[in-house]
Amino acid sequence: MRKQLFIVLMVMVMALSACGGGGASGFKVGMVTDMGGIDDKSFNATSWQGVERAISELKIEGSYLESQQQTDYATNITQFINQDTNLIITVGYLLADDTAKFAQENPDVDFAIVDSSYDPPIENVRGLTFSIDQAGFLAGYAAAASTKTGKVATFGGINIPSVAAFMVGYEHGVKYYNDKNGTSVEVLGWSTADNNGVFVGNFESTDDGRRVGEEFLAEGADIIMPVAGPVGLGTAQAIKEHGDAWVIGVDTDWTVSAPEYKDIVLTSVLKNMDTAIFDTIKMASAKDFGGFGGELYIGTLENGGVGIAKVNSGAISDSDLDAVKQAIIKGEVDTGWSAYLSGL
Repeated sequence: MRKQLFIVLMVMVMALSACGGGGASGFKVGMVTDMGGIDDKSFNATSWQGVERAISELKIEGSYLESQQQTDYATNITQFINQDTNLIITVGYLLADDTAKFAQENPDVDFAIVDSSYDPPIENVRGLTFSIDQAGFLAGYAAAASTKTGKVATFGGINIPSVAAFMVGYEHGVKYYNDKNGTSVEVLGWSTADNNGVFVGNFESTDDGRRVGEEFLAEGADIIMPVAGPVGLGTAQAIKEHGDAWVIGVDTDWTVSAPEYKDIVLTSVLKNMDTAIFDTIKMASAKDFGGFGGELYIGTLENGGVGIAKVNSGAISDSDLDAVKQAIIKGEVDTGWSAYLSGL
């Protein structure tokens, strides 16, 4: 009987260890996408990679709900709350209002939001923000070095800060190249001084991306950076059919996420949301987690939160680009973003 009792107790201990001893086992993470779908090969897909990594490495439970329209945000968040989800991650600036509302109504649920933060901070929300203007600046510099026509372009999905930041940095990178090299490369599709540019009004329509891409190509641009998620894939297709032009990817390395266009991808502006999300899940699922305390994460060139993929034109050296990167990190180069924000 003693031997049997010992065996039963050992089985109970092993079962308890399996449930709680792994640290993150049983921890539930839910991700609410922005419009564009989970497989947008850009914004949502990169964010989901962070959850997938946590599922694999931390053994958490992870799932997502797609938002087809803005009215889905509240519905999807509510569904995760009703499922007793421990951490809800919302992807995108457009989810900021709904995230704040539900976080304040549910202080026992932790939240993280990509591309937004709150002032004053909300205790149970971690804002995941990115100095993407820094990486956009590098892309603009590389584009100015690589253009053959003297015209480069950019456009956005919707005119919100997380989109405009790419474009502001891009334009200032071109201007910096012009100042250093005595050139006069022109930027189509965006003017920081006027807070005015080309926006298609969505993040889904590849037809819109193709249309705008064809218009820029007709105007003489031979490098285009679409900041619009899947919309940009339509632009890439237009460039591929046109020939002798480049597209600049955003959020993730398009030579990997959209390999069908790898031969026309000049570079990609990298927003490493997957790493930020994985680190957030790791923090929140730890046994000694004491809450976010309204913490704000800022991804920069210096900490690797943003970056730029290999430039494929051969028109600029790695050392030249790294010198510009270091100048940005040291604060010797102005990306234009602070001035833009102060003027809003």
